Amino acid sequence: MHLKQQPIRVCLVGAGRAGRVHANSLTQHVPGGVLVALVDAVEATRAETGEMYGIDDSARFATLEAALTWGQFDAVVITTPTFTHRDLAVAAARAQKHVFLEKPMALNLAECDDIIDAAAENSVVLQIGFMRRFDPEFAAAYERIQAGEIGQPMIVKSLTHGPGLPPAWARDLSLSNGMLAEVNSHDWDCTRWLAGSNPQRVYVEIANFKGERHQITTPNFYDNQLTSIRFENGALGSISGVCPCEYGYDARVEIIGERGIMQIGDIRGQAVIVGTNRDQGYITPIYRTWPQRFAWGYIREMEHFIECIRTGNPTRAAGIDGRWAVAGVLAGTRSFLEERPVLLREVLYATAGS
Repeated sequence: MHLKQQPIRVCLVGAGRAGRVHANSLTQHVPGGVLVALVDAVEATRAETGEMYGIDDSARFATLEAALTWGQFDAVVITTPTFTHRDLAVAAARAQKHVFLEKPMALNLAECDDIIDAAAENSVVLQIGFMRRFDPEFAAAYERIQAGEIGQPMIVKSLTHGPGLPPAWARDLSLSNGMLAEVNSHDWDCTRWLAGSNPQRVYVEIANFKGERHQITTPNFYDNQLTSIRFENGALGSISGVCPCEYGYDARVEIIGERGIMQIGDIRGQAVIVGTNRDQGYITPIYRTWPQRFAWGYIREMEHFIECIRTGNPTRAAGIDGRWAVAGVLAGTRSFLEERPVLLREVLYATAGS
């Protein structure tokens, strides 16, 4: 008779909106994992999220250090601001806790390397929150590309347009690397993933259309960006970013191959069209938020994380993937600041932490 496997015990680090998306997955859709603790520096958020998911008072902590001292969990899910990622992920890995780390992975490549090294040295799983890799539509498209259905990808065009105004810290390049990282990290990852090649050169143009309207005075703030990419295998790519975007949440990709074209995603939130009068015309719902658009992607990436902990199999969204996305962001930021194309080698081989 086989004994039932014990669930993987998870501590949520960051109990805000992103954290609650993963908490929903763990409590409602992923029986192999169980949410047993949470960490958040804000007492009100800690209390609200704790009550929402039935986390006992004794398992709610203001700091990860306090949670690690308690220690009754196997893994952490980190959803805090980018500038905190390195210290939290390294501390968890050194305590031999498996690490699920939301994007962007870190602020610079030195921090990425610290996280990757800590996970490797302590033999823990490190998975980056690139949910597009697990979204049913994106995953199916990737498999069909690998099968050669449209031939070698020649152009990969990806967009993410987000409806909400980023928080103050996310507009500050010193704390977040701006929209290229906070909104478009998924695009950096999926263009590389679908093209099957690392980026070689990038050029970025930015624009600020709405900052004055929102009383934003942060230096180098931008709410629109357009990135051009050349990959090492010769493929070309583009990334479009808009935030805030008034019409809803929008994430789509188009791949043009040697023998055909593939499009992933739809601006419509449902395949439903309604007409009630001839003056108004047809109306179709759109996606309002990113948790709605990628609901299954978030569930399946958490399932995968738990499975990798159980089996020891490598994750499909590894630290090296997070590192390449950060490298693209750093090259892109240098590109718009210096108004020129930037080779990735300028970032990859720069002085650590610069």
